[in-house]
Amino acid sequence: MMPNSSGARSKRVAFVDAFSLGRHLLPALNRFGVECVHVQSPNPDVHISRLPFPEGFVDKVRHDGDIAATASALRGHGVDWVISVGESGVELTDRLAAELGTPGNGMSRPTSRRNKYDMVLALRDAGVEHAATIVSSDADEIIKWAETTAGYPVVLKPVASSGTDNVVACSSADQVRAVHEQIMTSPDRHAKPNTVVLAQEFLDGDEYFVNTVSRDGRHHTVEIWRYYKIRLPGGNIIYDYNEPLSPDDPEAKKVESYTHEVLDALEVRNWAGHTEVMMTARGPVLVECAARFGGGQVPDIGNRCLGTNQIDLIALAVANPAEFDRLPTTAYQLLQRLRYVHLINRGDDGVAPSHEAMAAVRALPSYAHAVTTHPEGAPLPRTIDVATQPGYVILISEDPEQLRADYRRLREIERDHLYAGGPR
Repeated sequence: MMPNSSGARSKRVAFVDAFSLGRHLLPALNRFGVECVHVQSPNPDVHISRLPFPEGFVDKVRHDGDIAATASALRGHGVDWVISVGESGVELTDRLAAELGTPGNGMSRPTSRRNKYDMVLALRDAGVEHAATIVSSDADEIIKWAETTAGYPVVLKPVASSGTDNVVACSSADQVRAVHEQIMTSPDRHAKPNTVVLAQEFLDGDEYFVNTVSRDGRHHTVEIWRYYKIRLPGGNIIYDYNEPLSPDDPEAKKVESYTHEVLDALEVRNWAGHTEVMMTARGPVLVECAARFGGGQVPDIGNRCLGTNQIDLIALAVANPAEFDRLPTTAYQLLQRLRYVHLINRGDDGVAPSHEAMAAVRALPSYAHAVTTHPEGAPLPRTIDVATQPGYVILISEDPEQLRADYRRLREIERDHLYAGGPR
């Protein structure tokens, strides 16, 4: 181990599947003198793992299925913590932490943090409000359940889905059969086969997400946002835009309290959490919860608009737990208004926008930041989920009407020329 300037051993943290966020995690931990080791799971997200891998990890460990061997490798590196970054690393992280004896999550039902059906059962057993849910390899069983119990529409998804992969609201028996077959005959985002399909009641209401950082079972809320989504003609549900809530908002308080109950029920005791909640007529109901970072992190934007961000709070929890514990339960403020807009390609053709094509977007008065997920000129598929969204744009303004106007103009730019495929 390399000593730090004081001669003490440097702390080390292992991140599992840090492909997308490693470029933020590394400098955040390095500022505290903490070194980072990367662990790659056998089945990382097939989309995110194609991104350029961030430099700066002191070593990279590839897990081949042998928990004891991987834990031994991390022990040899002097790793003090193991933290999941992506969805694909959630279960592996928990098993490694348990093997190493480092801070982690409860292991009485570890699959409940990944398997959406087990997640619902954990909530049910804890007396926490949850959605009516069934899993089956038989489409007719789901149809019978929909027609006798849940009603239409009914939402179908892979049991370990992520990134809105194959999440479809079905309005008829015929559509259930078609979507069921589509899911059963295709792999999930981690290249694993789907052997059953999960069906849930359609939760009607406003949807929110809550990003948290926990330590020893004490949860701190980093941000609460409202999702605005679009239901496409075929039933696919995609992101349109997100906006943060003030921590004093009455809905935010209800969602936050419920989220912390969910984290307790799922035994999420340490590190990052990303929880999606629907505010229904009967109150908040879980859509899903993940023991990992929220996607699309831009720490500088978080600091500017919310006064904090999930990346920096994880670094603080690792490097200075006493200071982290002094944080209020609700650790953020709404300092500036912003709108996080998901780009949408509505056509069957088109290409990823060039720097020049994005000039009109950058000229918007409230423009603050943009990320495109495909190389310039690469063919774009029609947007049907997160993986097929071309990127995102962040707008910041104290004037709510300016945000709305720039959002409308952004959608016009997309329709007219952004993807160089003609009018949409």
